[in-house]
Amino acid sequence: MDVLILGGTRFLSHQIALEALNLGHSVTCLTRGMAGEPPPEIDHVIADREEADAYDEVAGLFWDEVVDVTSTPSHARAALEAVGPFAGHWTYVSSASVYADLSLVGGTEDQPLRDPFPEDGDEDDLSFYGEMKVACELAAQAALGGRLLIARPGLLVGPGDVSDRFGYWPARFARGGRVLVPDAPDSPVQVLDTRDLAAWLVDEFGRGDVGVYDTVGSTQRLADVLGVCAKVAGFSGEQVAASPEWLSEHDVEHWAGPESLPLWLPADHAGMATRSGAAALAAGLTRRSVTESATDVLADEHRRGLMRYRRAGLSPERESELLAELVSAGE
Repeated sequence: MDVLILGGTRFLSHQIALEALNLGHSVTCLTRGMAGEPPPEIDHVIADREEADAYDEVAGLFWDEVVDVTSTPSHARAALEAVGPFAGHWTYVSSASVYADLSLVGGTEDQPLRDPFPEDGDEDDLSFYGEMKVACELAAQAALGGRLLIARPGLLVGPGDVSDRFGYWPARFARGGRVLVPDAPDSPVQVLDTRDLAAWLVDEFGRGDVGVYDTVGSTQRLADVLGVCAKVAGFSGEQVAASPEWLSEHDVEHWAGPESLPLWLPADHAGMATRSGAAALAAGLTRRSVTESATDVLADEHRRGLMRYRRAGLSPERESELLAELVSAGE
């Protein structure tokens, strides 16, 4: 198959490119060329999707498969217009963030979506990420009809993840000492290894399958996931638990971002980590254990540096301040 990946040098799109290449497909990646190079066996088209001529080198050619992971609606629409007519099958990787009700436990693909992002909206405002993904989905559905597979992953993990939403924990436990954790042991966590999603997507588009699928991991307790991360890191220190109320009062963020405790969800957002995912499992999605993912992520964290700047998690300085205050307050 001739496969065009709009992306291919970062995390999921890179893994999809490798998986397709390993299965013998002819792969072309279209990227800005700013996040690295794909393997030499892959054709690399350098183009900026902000520009009108971005697709000139790939438009007019027949592609058995096109894969797009963008969250920018204008990019999605331009690609569909330029390349869509020449695609036998199209895979759009969306997000579970498209769903309107984040509190619904066990949600499925027929759950109501957010309102789509308006065409005149500011696409640099990532607080509307879910709405932008909805707009991309709708554009793909309108342009492609029965040639479209939509995957809606939850939190993806694995080597090469630059978000730090999972890697923070095995890296933090590997540093040892006293580790601040949320006192929310039953908070749900649902992660899927990006390598498992990539393998499933390539298998799906190889068969030309269509439809909408939530592609998520199994739901587990936060305490259990942190326990796995501590175990693979050989952690022998102390986990110091702070109440959600105390953490919020001290401006510790949920989920992701600077000065956060990743994976920890607000109580009214449990639906983000409890999606059913039954349809994708029935369609062949397989999921490796959190232990395997955490082990590989820790090896990657050691390569990149345990003390490097992170996009998510507490800085060492802030964590030390919080631990000292927690002890003095008698928490």
